[in-house]
Amino acid sequence: MTALALSVFVAALIGSVHCAGMCGSFACLASGGDASRGGGALRSTAAYNIGRLLSYMTLGAIAGAAGAGLDRMGAVAGLARPAAIVAGVLLILWGLASLLATFGIRLAALAVPPALATRIARGVRAVQDRPPVVRGLALGVLTAALPCGWLYAFVATSAAAGSAMNGALVMAAFWTGTVPMMAAVGLGAQRLLGPARKHLPAFTAVVLVVLGSLTVAGRFAPRSHAADTTMTNAHDGHR
Repeated sequence: MTALALSVFVAALIGSVHCAGMCGSFACLASGGDASRGGGALRSTAAYNIGRLLSYMTLGAIAGAAGAGLDRMGAVAGLARPAAIVAGVLLILWGLASLLATFGIRLAALAVPPALATRIARGVRAVQDRPPVVRGLALGVLTAALPCGWLYAFVATSAAAGSAMNGALVMAAFWTGTVPMMAAVGLGAQRLLGPARKHLPAFTAVVLVVLGSLTVAGRFAPRSHAADTTMTNAHDGHR
């Protein structure tokens, strides 16, 4: 679990430029679109990122619970770690698609369903004139509704965490990795990355493929209580 969370954190930190492109408009709106507003922009940016944390952890908990259920059904059918395999394959596919995109090969992209787009737009209009903290928190929660393949690749990864709690922790690690970039966008400092930005998408794609491969291989599989008991008994038997 610790290895999975750490790997997700590193991948999110490296690939958070994607978050800036996908969610940058929300971050700017949360800060009032004006980084010169000082304390107001800082408070609303902090609230925006807290809203993202709440929504990401909720998604992670749902995915973790679903993954645990899938693993239980797989065990009945004699299949080992189906949730981790599905999560790893999704990560590999997303990484390969991202890598192809860096060479100019575009695949079908996720689109916002019209009904969802209408609801998001209504939500944005409802909060855009609210106090900075309320506006930022609400927009942060709404961010999870965007059709972001990068985000949902990691939600899928959290399905391999073994439980709802662990899934939420994996998504908290993902959020932590994205905070520096999203805070920079909200405060108007993302330009500090300079020319390094153009090299990050390809590197991020490779990281996703590696992370997915390790997930499929079971490197991040949570150790079960039964396995711990077996190891303890084996150790006692050798005394």
